[in-house]
Amino acid sequence: MKHCIGKQGRILVVDDDASLAHTLRHFLEQEGYSVEVALSAAEALELQQTARDLCLALVDLLMPVSDGLTLMERLREHDPDLAVIIMTGFATIETAVESVKRGAEDYITKPLDPDAVRKKVGRLMEMMQLRTRVAELEANLYERTTPFESLVFVSPMMQRVVEVARTAAQSDASVLLLGETGTGKEMVARAIHGASKRASAPFVAVNCGALPRDLVESELFGFRRGAFTGAYADAPGLFVSGNRGTVFLDEVGEMPKDAQVKMLRVLQEKELRPVGSTKSVPVDVRIIAATNRPVGELRSECLREDLYFRIATVVIEIPPLRDRPEDTLVLAQHFARRLSERYDRDIVLGRSAMELLLEQSFSGNVRELENLLEAVTAVSLDDPQRVTDKDLARLLRSSAVPESRTRGVDQPLGLEQLEHMAIQRAIRITHGNRRKAASLLGISRDTLYRKLREMEPEIDENAFKSTKSPSVREADTH
Repeated sequence: MKHCIGKQGRILVVDDDASLAHTLRHFLEQEGYSVEVALSAAEALELQQTARDLCLALVDLLMPVSDGLTLMERLREHDPDLAVIIMTGFATIETAVESVKRGAEDYITKPLDPDAVRKKVGRLMEMMQLRTRVAELEANLYERTTPFESLVFVSPMMQRVVEVARTAAQSDASVLLLGETGTGKEMVARAIHGASKRASAPFVAVNCGALPRDLVESELFGFRRGAFTGAYADAPGLFVSGNRGTVFLDEVGEMPKDAQVKMLRVLQEKELRPVGSTKSVPVDVRIIAATNRPVGELRSECLREDLYFRIATVVIEIPPLRDRPEDTLVLAQHFARRLSERYDRDIVLGRSAMELLLEQSFSGNVRELENLLEAVTAVSLDDPQRVTDKDLARLLRSSAVPESRTRGVDQPLGLEQLEHMAIQRAIRITHGNRRKAASLLGISRDTLYRKLREMEPEIDENAFKSTKSPSVREADTH
């Protein structure tokens, strides 16, 4: 982000009329701005390569060789954040609309009115100043809060997922997330984006399975006016909307094969061609894809092999909730706390309710767990009692009880064993900080101390000494 603070950012004046250009330069310098002058489009493009902190360009509409609108587009290719005001002596509604439609922030008519120039330039420079300030605040917020701290877990399986995802965030490599519906693939994708150098740019989520098959290309890659019936104006498409950021392709296996060919071009050439256009548009996006299909099926039946290898540079598999029962405990407590805040009442999950939750397979994973707790809370809003197994069982029966979790030949773990596992894991993650561990588990410090005294013979003393596990804050993974 360029530093356009106050009047420190530079202004570029482009006009083939040398007298007018230098007069405008003198006026703006008297207003306190730093100004560069170019007498042609070629000179303006050359100046852009050398001049630092260009925030605004005042461009003449009619110039020899290259008109102002064409120059504006070329300047924007190198710097999408550059604000542009078009100067024209032939102002009509048509030229004004065309200028703004093609990206100009405003236009000024000739002969130039000093007050109009002062107001319009001042407004745009203030806008650039605000953008810079917002970017700085976002950067400071990013430094204070690590995106991966928004994921709630205590299980070693999820710890490994986060370690790989954290490493992937430091590069621009494409990532493929595997996992059943509701395991939290989009949450992990957002965390990767938030921890990457693209964090200040858009995160665009696309459900490939929800796009109408005959409109997939126009939705993803945009279209030009008149490309098909109903295309009354140009549309940029989701990829251009996510330029310089991350595009999350959920249900990527549902993408039609003809759209996959275009997708491959985006990844290989960093450009796309909107429907109905003869010109390619440069685009810079990082791809994170996700699927609930087995990887073998994705490769053999759903995706072109060359596209698969392009999007599967880093493959991360998110385990289902039934394989990490200790996470069921902390997630349930987290959702209960969040629902308590929403409904302004204390919602407590009784021991019997937790035991029943641990018996469920949760084929819908974290999302199903959250929906179940929200449903049982909603139907018992007038009941001050804690949520019990009877409350849950009533809902589970009415929605066809899921199969109980099976653990093969292993005996299922009891609630007390899982509780102890969760406590020890929370203490490791928080480096022995019992206050943070209690917060992560959703219990009071007094309750944690009591439980630690009860389980004292089996406490792993190394749990209080570990300094290697990254910290985790509460939030959901759905």
